[in-house]
Amino acid sequence: MALVTGGAGHLGSAFVRALVAADADVAIAYHSGQEAAEKLVAEAHADGRRALAVQADLRDPAAAEALVDSVAEHLGAVDVLIANAGAGQTRSWEEVAAAEFDEALQINLTAPYVMARRALPKMIERSWGRVLFVSSVAAFAGGPFGPDYSASKAALHGLTHYLAPQVGRHGVTVNVLAPALVGEHSVALMDEDTGRAFTGAIPVGRLGDTDELAAFAVAMLNNGYLTNKVVSVDGGLLPC
Repeated sequence: MALVTGGAGHLGSAFVRALVAADADVAIAYHSGQEAAEKLVAEAHADGRRALAVQADLRDPAAAEALVDSVAEHLGAVDVLIANAGAGQTRSWEEVAAAEFDEALQINLTAPYVMARRALPKMIERSWGRVLFVSSVAAFAGGPFGPDYSASKAALHGLTHYLAPQVGRHGVTVNVLAPALVGEHSVALMDEDTGRAFTGAIPVGRLGDTDELAAFAVAMLNNGYLTNKVVSVDGGLLPC
């Protein structure tokens, strides 16, 4: 059973559909996209899979922990956790005070950790599990979405490097997927000139497609020998 946070968004919905196509049952965690989440549930049911939409405000650590418990109660223990929900706005360091920085850390870093910490014991007990944190090339290169976004995404890499060796012998992998700009929505919050500049810097000459990224995520989840890795899928933007 797979839990996808931010599951009603552009990238999250692609993850959900790819998982359903791979015969997984899915829990779709959302903050405000109830209609989109329920549509995904209906699609999963039509494909013969069990599915559940769950609202959660990941700014609250208790809500992140309760989310894992609620999903386990309704669909069974979480086998696959894709921590995809993220908060980021186009703003400069001058605009990000302590409160804004802390909120981004809570959603982008603390909530993924709390959910992984809650799900990992059952994964270890069953000798199988997958944790996939969704980061960003902003973790390597900064960008327009603010210091809070870049710092919190980079911290996911350190969290992965800590967790993966701790649980690897138990059949549990922990990895990071770090995409660049994926889908037109990824530049929608930027002004036109900024969006054009960032898109133009991608060597393949286009934005990524959400289905491309979702297919790669499923390939990572299927590979039990791949762990402790940060994999950048960015159209050639970074050499690593």
